[in-house]
Amino acid sequence: MVFNIERHEREIFQLISDTAEELSYPAYVVGGYVRDRLLGRPSKDMDIVCVGNGIRLAQNVAARLRPIPRITVYKRFGTAMLKHKDLEIEFVGARKESYRHDSRKPTVEEGTLEDDQNRRDFTINALAVSLNARDFGAIIDPFHGLQHLEEKVIKTPLEPGDTFSDDPLRMMRAIRFATQLHFEIEPETLAAISQYKQRINIVSKERITAELEKIMATDLPSVGFKLLHSTGLLKIIFPELQALHGVEVRNGKGHKDNFFHTLEVLDNLCKKSHNIWLRWAALLHDIAKPPTKRFHPEQGWTFHGHDALGAAMVPRIFKRMRLPLDGKMKFVQKMVRLHLRPISLTKENITDSAIRRLLFDAGDDIDDLMLLCEADITSKNPKKVARYLENYELVRDRLIAVEENDRIRNWQPPITGDLIMETFGIPPSKEVGMLKDFVRDAILDGDIPNAFEPAFQLLLEKAAEMGLQPRSNPQDRS
Repeated sequence: MVFNIERHEREIFQLISDTAEELSYPAYVVGGYVRDRLLGRPSKDMDIVCVGNGIRLAQNVAARLRPIPRITVYKRFGTAMLKHKDLEIEFVGARKESYRHDSRKPTVEEGTLEDDQNRRDFTINALAVSLNARDFGAIIDPFHGLQHLEEKVIKTPLEPGDTFSDDPLRMMRAIRFATQLHFEIEPETLAAISQYKQRINIVSKERITAELEKIMATDLPSVGFKLLHSTGLLKIIFPELQALHGVEVRNGKGHKDNFFHTLEVLDNLCKKSHNIWLRWAALLHDIAKPPTKRFHPEQGWTFHGHDALGAAMVPRIFKRMRLPLDGKMKFVQKMVRLHLRPISLTKENITDSAIRRLLFDAGDDIDDLMLLCEADITSKNPKKVARYLENYELVRDRLIAVEENDRIRNWQPPITGDLIMETFGIPPSKEVGMLKDFVRDAILDGDIPNAFEPAFQLLLEKAAEMGLQPRSNPQDRS
């Protein structure tokens, strides 16, 4: 296994080495950067540990760089960070840590390189490379991390129960690294995750969600979610997703396991899109199937309304998991609410009206919605898959044709609530909403052209039926 680095990285290492020697601080590059470089993976985050004052080392290194970078200092943690070219370099003094049972925030004191490596989460992250003149470039590997890189194994450097009890987020990190790197979690380490899973409750929702999103950002996130499920962590951190697991059989009729179906949909989508919010939509698209599940002797199992209820569940899930409640949440909510609509359009004799309504409701997100729907095809029958995909292509063609003709995507109806109130001299009321919806639906149904004049004329006719008269001559508005 070779430690390959770029020329500018070698130059910064030499600069750190010279600066550390002047300060009499033994210095090392440690952790994820070393791991990734040994694996031949790119890495732009570099952690430097020195046996001394990390902030002072950072300041002295920065003074030698051109242009001189700005240093961000975190005195509370004894760390400093600077950016140089495409690298983000963090400096810290070697330390040892001790933990209280009710907190993952350690008590920190100065220590040796050995102390610092002992506190690392996994053996592959405890590797260090010397930046000292006497053994520059030597790899310090007290826990056989190099061997575990070769074997593709995730293992804690110390007893796994102690490692996970001290900082329970490491359980999530173990699963995340196994998913990212395509490694296996060593059996004793995996068993400890199940044993200490309740400790995850002392970790903030933000940190848990950050690890979940890193799992979701991989090319095969199902690996991570299956590990979360098998260790019992998923039931604690994401009970709605865990509730999808299982198959119920009545009168010889069963339904598919919606948990594993959801993971398959997520994996399918990851082959086509890196959009993390569309991936969230894939994860949540069937989230309301458990509360909507019903059994009918003739029909079998149904999940009527799971699209609408799922969309209603999204804000609550996002709020609990400290996810943004802005347009990103609205996008996920829209995808969950609409994910069944394109399926209905694959049937014969679908009207242009149905196509218009989907274009109107999806707007610019129609292409993402179609990607989600195609990912939702998880049949093991290749002929069925091919037929479904062919049907979706026909839907895409219809969407394009109707959009070119009617310009419905991101369309705003020509009759607004303000116009209705001004025309008839009425305040905000249910009548305003009824008139606005009536005209909009007439356009979407193709009853009148998508233009102001016919829309306004229809408005006047409908208003007259409701006993409303315009304040001024309608001709004045032409």
